[in-house]
Amino acid sequence: MTKDNEEPKPLAELAPFEEGDFHALSEALARDPQFNDRRLLARRKLAAIGKEAVARIASGNGLELLARTSLHAPHQFNHNRVRRLWVYLCRGKEAKKRLKSVLGPELAKDLDAAYRNAYLCVALEADVVEVSLRIHIDAWYDGQNLINRAKKEGFDGWLACLNALDGFFLRLDDWKGEWRCGALDRNKLEEFLRYYKPGEHALRVERRYPAPPGKRGAVLAPEAPAHLVAELARLAPLFRFAAWSAESDFLFSR
Repeated sequence: MTKDNEEPKPLAELAPFEEGDFHALSEALARDPQFNDRRLLARRKLAAIGKEAVARIASGNGLELLARTSLHAPHQFNHNRVRRLWVYLCRGKEAKKRLKSVLGPELAKDLDAAYRNAYLCVALEADVVEVSLRIHIDAWYDGQNLINRAKKEGFDGWLACLNALDGFFLRLDDWKGEWRCGALDRNKLEEFLRYYKPGEHALRVERRYPAPPGKRGAVLAPEAPAHLVAELARLAPLFRFAAWSAESDFLFSR
């Protein structure tokens, strides 16, 4: 899965993915409770990746995040179908508490749903592995914080974070357009901001590794989980720049 010359070393505590982890997410099996145990195994692998990434990001970037995983069993919440499993890293309890005090009780009540915050993510689907930073439509405050910061400070900081992420793409909602990290300039970010509206569109910076049946060699490799941890750590400076925090407070005019 790696593109760089320096291969990440496998971590002993991180189990590699297996064919069954993907097969249990296929359309034919996504509703079948008989495959809950198989999906639980995959969920635990993702949880271990998240735990390792949280520790690495805290030590290397000083950013405190909290790891959570998605449901592995069909449930009303996932429309009784498990086609995607993920681990997501979002702001910790203290940071969430500070943000609630800024937003006020009415706006802050939605923060308890982790996906309504900016978050880092590793996800499995039947034919892909994704690592990403996502700002949900409902996490408008993080999206607006990013826009306000870029307008106040200029694009240099945002460009530096994005262009350090060669292999990733900046994307807008489910649009087909994409902005390739590593090759962005001010004009391309201005183009992106002409369309992006927090509260109306989702924003994501993602890298997707194809994993079609019979061709999953790279994602099944022993070093693949360690590589995903390293990619989450690469996304941490962008998260720190974009998401609201006490040190990146551009949400409301002072």
